[in-house]
Amino acid sequence: MKAIFKYTIAAMLCGAAVGVSAQNTNSGYFLDNYLYRYQMNPAFGNDKNFVSMPALGDLNVAVNGSLNLSSIIYNRNGHTVLFTNPLVSVDEVMSGIKDKNTIGSNIKVNVLSAGFKAFGGYNTVSINAVADVNAAVPGSLISLAKEGVTNRTYDIRDLSASAYGYAEVALGHSHEIKALPGLRVGANLKFLIGMANFDAYFNNAHLELGTDSWTATTNADIYANMGSFQYEHKISETSGREYVSSCNFDGEDSFGPNGFGVAFDLGAEYQWRDFTFSLAAIDLGFINFSDTKHASTNGDRTIETDAYVFSANGDVPNSFEDEWDRFTDDLENLYQLTDMGNIGSRSRTLHATLNVGVDYALPMYRKLHFGFLSTTRLAGKYTWTEARISANVHPVKCFSADVNLAMGTYGVGFGWMLNLHTTGFNMFLGMDRTMGECTKQFVPMNSNASVNFGINFPF
Repeated sequence: MKAIFKYTIAAMLCGAAVGVSAQNTNSGYFLDNYLYRYQMNPAFGNDKNFVSMPALGDLNVAVNGSLNLSSIIYNRNGHTVLFTNPLVSVDEVMSGIKDKNTIGSNIKVNVLSAGFKAFGGYNTVSINAVADVNAAVPGSLISLAKEGVTNRTYDIRDLSASAYGYAEVALGHSHEIKALPGLRVGANLKFLIGMANFDAYFNNAHLELGTDSWTATTNADIYANMGSFQYEHKISETSGREYVSSCNFDGEDSFGPNGFGVAFDLGAEYQWRDFTFSLAAIDLGFINFSDTKHASTNGDRTIETDAYVFSANGDVPNSFEDEWDRFTDDLENLYQLTDMGNIGSRSRTLHATLNVGVDYALPMYRKLHFGFLSTTRLAGKYTWTEARISANVHPVKCFSADVNLAMGTYGVGFGWMLNLHTTGFNMFLGMDRTMGECTKQFVPMNSNASVNFGINFPF
């Protein structure tokens, strides 16, 4: 049982240490003629009209995680081992683990986009598929998996996971404010179709493992919205109680519309002399999901080992057999969830993003400019921040590039972007976080990486 527990936690952490994501690359925020700047700040316009190549207009693939692989996987005697291996000391493992570890992935697939000049400004139409996945892993859980059962207290109530996916149709417009030269504002209106939603919370998970007795308390809830999703059940052999054993979402309507919502992007930029200041709030909105399937412990569940008194006399109420049955029944109660049924609709807000930027154009060579971008993802306990400085150059009409350095919740990262933009054809390639031998001296212990690629047709 101890070995199974250890390797189950190890598998969870390996997945947490590498979270796959895709989103608009921050490396392109200040880059000249990067067509998708409007998705990071709707005030930004483009010099030309454009239409994207379906599904390849803005393709991003990335890995992000505050838990580095080097804290979970080790090399010992030429072999790759998990942190649970006896050759890896407790102190070595815990030196790279925080009290609270969060992992976030924002996946955004651009299905089709177009931009055009009209109505006194610049307009965009985008169809996207979006998924937002987050998890929180407390350091005490990793400590418990590594140390095994020791005489101490573990508080793992911060263990949680959240995921939701939806399709969006976004309509954007930006234009200059003539009454205030240098000011440009913009907004995107997004119509959202919810596809799936999942939330799991350990509201209370407390273990007191003492010398003479153990006390364990759990309190957990799961909320799921996904078409024909249903909890499957089993009957406890000891108590006869029905509990949730797994889930099933097979069926023709497993994946389809399961809610509707609306969101807004708001942005502004102001040019003053050689500086351009920008501010944007992205994904201000909500989705109302229907048919919420709820499973819960239905309050706190507690077990105390000193509450059981075993007797060798088989004829008394606390005989060994009867008392053992009561103990195992209570132990099962700690983690067995009850199907609370369909509780109807449930609304959730989107995880919004706040971008604040400053761009400075070099007076003696205006084709070179420097930028500072602060990004904050507002997601409750999954919130993350990043500060990025960049150098952007536009040496010839058909080519622009930048290099940048970021620091934040997910550590230090080196990014870059190359952008080819001729009449009728645009292709860009970049990375917000670069992995490889050349970056190890600048970003050690970092397992994050990203790739951004797109093909579009400006006219």
